[in-house]
Amino acid sequence: MRLLDTLDVLKLYRGDDFAIGPSITLSQPALGQICDYGEQKYYGMIHTLCSSGADLKWQLDDIGIDYTKISDYELFYSFLAPRFTAADTEILFGGTLDFSRMKLTRNQNTGETVMLQIPEDGTAILIDRYIYTLLAAVLRKMHGIKRNDEMPGNEATKAILIEDARDAYEESKKTPCQSILLPQISALVNSEGFKHDEQDVFNMKIYAFTDSVRRISKIKSADRLLQSGYSGFGINLKDIDKKELNWMGDLD
Repeated sequence: MRLLDTLDVLKLYRGDDFAIGPSITLSQPALGQICDYGEQKYYGMIHTLCSSGADLKWQLDDIGIDYTKISDYELFYSFLAPRFTAADTEILFGGTLDFSRMKLTRNQNTGETVMLQIPEDGTAILIDRYIYTLLAAVLRKMHGIKRNDEMPGNEATKAILIEDARDAYEESKKTPCQSILLPQISALVNSEGFKHDEQDVFNMKIYAFTDSVRRISKIKSADRLLQSGYSGFGINLKDIDKKELNWMGDLD
């Protein structure tokens, strides 16, 4: 069973907090909170916390690490998490969890490397592989992110992918930063059926907003296919996957 199979997505849609593990509660920010925090900084943090080796091909290659052989969890505790302080992640974890203060230790029973934080009040915060995997899965679900599981077929392909990723990074530095949320917000508040205006949309929690972006896109796509099919001059609906026509279907 996948971790997310146990997640009550209806409560997530309602904006409820989610208990990741003992003393770790993940809170969903509203769009207004993300705007105040800094949109680029926020999404940079989210993508970093959810990164797999395939997202950091050339960076890992530069320090002599094979991106296809490092696990997501090892990448997280070795390189990604330590850069974030409690102030950085307060928007998600309320200021108690401080990745930058966590120490690596070993679970004596399993031999697994774990992250451990002892706050001033003496309440230990522990992150093991299971807790990390759940944390990453929920963050991806909230933000509509798919894990990058790209794997090369051979060493030559891997070298090409690394250089392509490096070139893409260098090219991206020439492009001005653009808002991720603005075009989505603008599209939704100008879409028929969306019940929020340009002011109260900022009260929406991120998962409900992300779901709305994808749902309205699915509805419009299904409408276009049905109109084309029933017009008598367009596509043959028998050739279309029924999932594409079911606008109330699963978005995953």
